[in-house]
Amino acid sequence: MDAPTEQQQQQPAQLSSGNDREAFRQTLWNTLLRRSFYLPSFKIYGGVSGFYDYGPPGFALKNNILKFWREHFVYEEHMLEIECPSVTPEAVLKASGHVDKFTDLMVKDDKTGTCFRADHLLRDYCNDKLEKDHLTISAEQASELKNVLALLEDLSCQELGLKIKEYGITAPHTKNPLSDPYPFNLMFQTSIGPSGQSPGYMRPETAQGIFVNFRDLYYYNGKKLPFAAAQVGQAFRNEISPRQGPLRVREFTLAEIEHFVDPENKSHPKFSNVAELEFLMFPREAQLSGQSAKKICLGEAVAKGTINNETLGYFIGRVYLFLTKIGIDKNRLRFRQHLANEMAHYAADCWDAEIEASYGWIECVGIADRSAYDLQAHSEKSGVALVAEEKFAEPKEVEQLVITPVKKDLGIAFKGDHKKVVESLEAMNEQEAMAMKATLESKREVEFYVCTLGKNVTIKKNMVSISKERTKVHQRVFTPSVIEPSFGIGRIMYCLSEHSFSTRPGKAGDEQLGLLSFSPLVAPMKCMVFPLVQNQQFEEGAKVISESLTSIRISHKIDMTGTSIGKRYARSDELGVPFAITVDSDTSVTIRERDSKDQVRVSLKEAASVLSSVAEGKMTWQDVWASFPHHSSE
Repeated sequence: MDAPTEQQQQQPAQLSSGNDREAFRQTLWNTLLRRSFYLPSFKIYGGVSGFYDYGPPGFALKNNILKFWREHFVYEEHMLEIECPSVTPEAVLKASGHVDKFTDLMVKDDKTGTCFRADHLLRDYCNDKLEKDHLTISAEQASELKNVLALLEDLSCQELGLKIKEYGITAPHTKNPLSDPYPFNLMFQTSIGPSGQSPGYMRPETAQGIFVNFRDLYYYNGKKLPFAAAQVGQAFRNEISPRQGPLRVREFTLAEIEHFVDPENKSHPKFSNVAELEFLMFPREAQLSGQSAKKICLGEAVAKGTINNETLGYFIGRVYLFLTKIGIDKNRLRFRQHLANEMAHYAADCWDAEIEASYGWIECVGIADRSAYDLQAHSEKSGVALVAEEKFAEPKEVEQLVITPVKKDLGIAFKGDHKKVVESLEAMNEQEAMAMKATLESKREVEFYVCTLGKNVTIKKNMVSISKERTKVHQRVFTPSVIEPSFGIGRIMYCLSEHSFSTRPGKAGDEQLGLLSFSPLVAPMKCMVFPLVQNQQFEEGAKVISESLTSIRISHKIDMTGTSIGKRYARSDELGVPFAITVDSDTSVTIRERDSKDQVRVSLKEAASVLSSVAEGKMTWQDVWASFPHHSSE
């Protein structure tokens, strides 16, 4: 028989208004701080905005999410997991575009010098007008504000400044005038070595470490495509004005996957495993026509071309399964396709997994087809060809670019550096090579930048031969495309906390007790162990159970404080612990399930085994409820 539902438990409020959202958020945040899920970093020195520490339960929750992420993605897909340094040389991030383009537009309070992100001020102004003043503004004004929000990503620095002035937007709190917007690079800059002459940055993402290691990973994988590499690590962004608590911070954990695939074949052998999934999607056509997200079958979305290809669709499906399995509410999860003005010029398609929270819809995972851009960019800048090969069963006749460095002449001219010059020449794309050929034929020499040397060298006509020839080839050499799912672990963790949080009445009736209904899969601890009262016999029994749980690696905590069992249950519920074992006899114990508050009685000897089975998903609570005698509820 099924366990009865807990009638007293209250579901999270429908957060229809700003006040509801703020009250819910504040109640949850107070709980998370009080229970040490988060600790403001450097608190005893006054703290620094945009930084949070994870306390013991927060760290455990994050680690359990990452543990399941590895099981669900890395192990399931046989990915190659690597770890790269957080400090990245400038040349790498110059090639990727971060040095020149990783910027936000900033404005300053003219009097205090406080900095703000310009687009956020304009966005907040428009949203406030539409939400709070919707009864007093005209239809034309409302339409204009909605249009500004739709085009916000496209506004130039000058256009953004004009809008801020037009609407009379001033500095929050002080109401002082604002400066004109100007670009601010979000990367933390540093230098490598004591001389200060080798600039570097704290990485803004982990992906570049995978791209620059592509050649070694490709060889490690037996020169076979497709394959995926993964990396979990810290990333750093010097946010202009961090807000939204732990959702927008300056140091955070990313879990990123780079799946390398033949650009001429983006099918996926396991797509049929997810093709029947149906969930909320928000294609760009629906966004532009003012519609809402709706449930769409994944297979149909790929077949119709709404999602660009099978491999992209496969990872969207796997992301959906991952998020819902850890406890994200499927009704508050949608996959939104990037609009044309949001997407990088090189991207074939891009979708964000957005989770609805009290702050609105939060981007937590980006799933993008980045084409071959990243590998091509690093090939061109480094002079090292980051390519894959396809061997043909029969030779094919093709017109092929042939670059033949004359190693003898290059060796005489460049001595020990000649290998780097040769690699750079061989890595030229067709456009660069034909331009060099034309210059050599007209001027007999050309200046050529060798990235690995960090300088220009003079290439003479006798040093390289460039031509196009019809030839029979036994293989095709190409730059792979990249499908990239990128997970913001901190954002997922916070949204999961919101989706798991509710309150229910305490014994006093008017007292509201917090409840975090984390799945046993990711809960910070699987179990609490309590002696019913301070009694040597019960305490010895609790220690025996604790030792058994430790031996099978079930995370738990033993609580022998003298407080009432009701208060200990309430503390456990606030921490999101799904089960509690209470020792109230020499031979048997009770196991309590958090959400229903139902309890069963099992023998002292089998308590750890039963708890292990239900905590690890080998049994459901309904199975336990049907198999053991019931104990009276609280």
